[in-house]
Amino acid sequence: RLVLDRNAIASSHASIRRTCPNNLSAWNKKRWFSLPPHQLVGMPSLSPTMEAGQIAKWNKETGDTFQAGDVFCEIQTDKATVDFEAQDDGIIAKILTPAGSADVKCGDPIMVIVQEPDDVAAFQNYAVSSSSSSSSSSNIPVAEPTSATGVAAPPPVASPPSVASAATTAATTTTTTTTSAGKLIASPLAFKLAKELGKDISTIQGTGPGGRVLADDVKEYIPMVSTPNTATTTTILPERPIVPSPTILSVPALPVVGSGFVDYPLAPSAMESAARLTQAKRNIPHYYLTIDLKLDAMLQLRSSLTNTKSSSAASTTISLNDLLLKAAACAMKAVPEANASWMDTFVRVYDNVDINVVVNGGYTPLIRNVHQKGLVQIGTEFTTLLEKANEHTLEREDCAVGTFTVVNLGSYGIKSAAPIIFEPQACLLAFGAAENRIVPNTNSEDSIYQQAVMMTATLSCDHRVIDGAVGAQWLSAFKSHVENPNTLLL
Repeated sequence: RLVLDRNAIASSHASIRRTCPNNLSAWNKKRWFSLPPHQLVGMPSLSPTMEAGQIAKWNKETGDTFQAGDVFCEIQTDKATVDFEAQDDGIIAKILTPAGSADVKCGDPIMVIVQEPDDVAAFQNYAVSSSSSSSSSSNIPVAEPTSATGVAAPPPVASPPSVASAATTAATTTTTTTTSAGKLIASPLAFKLAKELGKDISTIQGTGPGGRVLADDVKEYIPMVSTPNTATTTTILPERPIVPSPTILSVPALPVVGSGFVDYPLAPSAMESAARLTQAKRNIPHYYLTIDLKLDAMLQLRSSLTNTKSSSAASTTISLNDLLLKAAACAMKAVPEANASWMDTFVRVYDNVDINVVVNGGYTPLIRNVHQKGLVQIGTEFTTLLEKANEHTLEREDCAVGTFTVVNLGSYGIKSAAPIIFEPQACLLAFGAAENRIVPNTNSEDSIYQQAVMMTATLSCDHRVIDGAVGAQWLSAFKSHVENPNTLLL
């Protein structure tokens, strides 16, 4: 009799759907939008080949709050058991897939999250409709899993964008974070913060699973300042990536004195630089190589050249920094694989060596074609650019992005540093202080040790472009030019 009743009910429902499908659709739509703001979370894709998984254990329950980095549950794939970590803050309103559920397809809803504790009760009897399931499966979240032993698992490999799309993205000033269906993906907290801060969330590039906009993305987002003559875009890649310099000059507003503190407003150039450094640190897989350099031969050559300069170059003094820049340019010609940029779908290797030099104030003036210039010309250009930087008169073309960057922190007594690479460059060289050290004596049998002028140099590398072997070859070539400076004339 129970079966008959169920069949009767099912037949009745089918009859209702046939006679008034539009009314039912409107009712379902009204019921869906009557729910509080929430996020439907699907089964994440934890590997490139994963199609389904099993939830082995839930570490959170309905009503529990979570923060970024907390583990929602343990998911068993065909290869390993990995943790599904939270990318934002929120509250679990309902768990849709209990522990032990097997063969849950990637994208199928497994839980609902909200931002306010009072919204949890509204999802007590919530059930996933077919439309919600299909909508969730179209935007499968790609998590940042860690294995059960705490070791980070490699993220799935994303297909690179096309050349045309990469160029179009570089030519525009804003990016819209939407799916192919035009739906914005963002966490409830991100929507809330964007509204409070007055930011257009549709222009924020998401860093969460599937391009989802997180709260941190909203906090870190800095609207780009619109400039004239930027309406025209092109889909043809330029000869060199057109990237605004992080040192566009601008005068900040006056400080604001408060009760026990002082607020120093940032200039647009400083905000743009901060945003670009944050993006570079997030996007570039950095690694660092360090080497010690013996400077005695280079200092001796500098002293000799200074004493024998022609009268036409008497006003310019060749500095150690000029010699190091020349040595870096020669090393780039010896190992051209390092003089390159990551272009998403290919690696671009440059013929010329254009070096940005970081100076006081965070400015990065550019010296072009360093490999083709003599020491006097390099010193003259650098002195001119340094004077412009001190007077805040640098032009945009003076601070264009080159193929390589050098920063010398020796004047501050710093022994070594590992700075962030400037996109789209593939490496950056940092110098420490030149100091007297006791080192093994390899030139004489009378003494075991000797005093030498030494300096530590650190090369920050983009692992997508420069692997460890290429980075080591470049530093070896640079060390050879520094310790045998006569090779700079070859």
